[in-house]
Amino acid sequence: MNISLPEQMRAFIEEQVKQKGYSTASEYIHHLIRQEQENVESKRLETLLLEGLDSGDQIEISEEWWENKREDLMQRLRQERP
Repeated sequence: MNISLPEQMRAFIEEQVKQKGYSTASEYIHHLIRQEQENVESKRLETLLLEGLDSGDQIEISEEWWENKREDLMQRLRQERP
């Protein structure tokens, strides 16, 4: 893949490579793309979590509820182990 950039952007990238210790412009661009992928995944996870919170009946979360939830999860893990 080849990308054409205006000189101003090329200069910016070259400066970022120097300032941030990247070996090459490609390494810097890879880093930016990975960051954007993580941002997209994070936004998707947040959306799914909010959808989950908005679904079903509301319940009150208490210390007792968390303790019961932990115990249920531990029992599941014990059952799944060979």
